[in-house]
Amino acid sequence: MNIKLQKDIFIAFFRSSILGYGGGPSAIPLVHREVVERYRWMDDDEFADILALGNTLPGPINTKMAGYIGYRMGGWIGLLNGIIATVVPTVILIIALIGVLSAFRDSRIVAGMTQAIAPVVAVMLFTLTYSFLKQSRKNLGWVITGILGLISLIAYQFLQIHPAIVIGVLLLIAVVSPVKKEKQAKGEGSA
Repeated sequence: MNIKLQKDIFIAFFRSSILGYGGGPSAIPLVHREVVERYRWMDDDEFADILALGNTLPGPINTKMAGYIGYRMGGWIGLLNGIIATVVPTVILIIALIGVLSAFRDSRIVAGMTQAIAPVVAVMLFTLTYSFLKQSRKNLGWVITGILGLISLIAYQFLQIHPAIVIGVLLLIAVVSPVKKEKQAKGEGSA
């Protein structure tokens, strides 16, 4: 067992969990920063795949990602380590803060704090979305990326189709039609 790796797994998911105010969506950019940028355990494509797959499954996204990435990097111990690092801080904070927030829920200060976090989370999600769009454009081109993005927006926002179904359909499309890189690699190999 690699103690340093297990320590890094714990720190990465503890940090993203403890700072991910507002639940899973706000923690995703923090997990991305730890896993892709800080520790370089995977690249943007792999992270996007894990995020897409994790969103199709039930349960909190941060816990699913911690379990999968922890397992991938550190085996079964890494899986447990990642999940514990994700769940324990949340449980401790809920127990500690729920009483305080309940007692002061009508306070303008508490309401202001909660409202002030929303723009920060929105910026973090926008930054992650922009990164995914750049990666998609590189792999699929602007036209396909735009079409798939528009279809997804319409299906999710206007037709109220569950995101898991939208992601599942897009995964099926990806299986049926290979991406541009694979076509180019086949073309270069036959030349």
